[in-house]
Amino acid sequence: MHLVMSTGCLYHLPAEKTFEIARDVGFDGVEVIINYDFGDPPKDYTARVEQWQKIHPVLSLHAPFLEINGWGNKMRQLRRTVDLAIAIGIPRITFHPPSWLACQWKFVRWLNRVEDFQEEVGRGKVIVTIENMPSTGPFGSNPYFWGKTRSMIEFLHNKNLFLTFDTAHMGSSKADFISDFHQFYNSGRMRNIHFSDYGYGREHLLPGHGILPLTRFLNHLRNTGYDESLVLELSPRELPKDEEGIRERMQDVFDYLRQETRPEQAGEGLEDRSGKGREDVSALYRLNSGHP
Repeated sequence: MHLVMSTGCLYHLPAEKTFEIARDVGFDGVEVIINYDFGDPPKDYTARVEQWQKIHPVLSLHAPFLEINGWGNKMRQLRRTVDLAIAIGIPRITFHPPSWLACQWKFVRWLNRVEDFQEEVGRGKVIVTIENMPSTGPFGSNPYFWGKTRSMIEFLHNKNLFLTFDTAHMGSSKADFISDFHQFYNSGRMRNIHFSDYGYGREHLLPGHGILPLTRFLNHLRNTGYDESLVLELSPRELPKDEEGIRERMQDVFDYLRQETRPEQAGEGLEDRSGKGREDVSALYRLNSGHP
């Protein structure tokens, strides 16, 4: 299992600093969200990402979910994200499904016309995944197409499309988190996971700050041999404002992830700043984790 950090965790910092923190903490790589940094005026995005790669590997790209100058409509955004991934050799990308609340009907029609996403969109060179989305609409409804687990799984199979499973998004729905996760997992279509907690109407919380059984979730991934990416995707509000505090908090979370997913490595380098060994870093996150 690859442990990855999303640039969304630290989008308020320069990208270079985000990559340095991911590298120093021990993450295997970074997932880059295409944001306003990629907007006009035109720049050589390939060269920019290649410079970041010299700091730490980029293991996935997230297509824009905002309107980015110069990137066109949703279809063109998805195509350009794939082009960038192919140019640099990044193995996977993810994108958000269209929203019926935002009346993204043209995007829906385009997606429905695709018969094989891996060949027609990924061109056999990039793994294309779609992300399950949160329930944020009126009355707590899901305002996205294929918002229900069964309809999403059917779409994945029919279109040869893979899944980025977002734990916080699933937690926001009225679904049974573990039951729906198992349905997605057993479909064989999961290739990427966005990992964070959910609770009290807030997404992308630190593990233990919400209500999701995340330790149990990680143990299932480990015990079933999940060997794709697990991407930490936190809100920056969950982290301290100073760099030293950010690094310390990220190190704690990474040690927890490593202990729960790679138990054979759990004792490596887990010493606190006083030099005393930390026997069980996951204890920091057992609160509300669904793990005794």
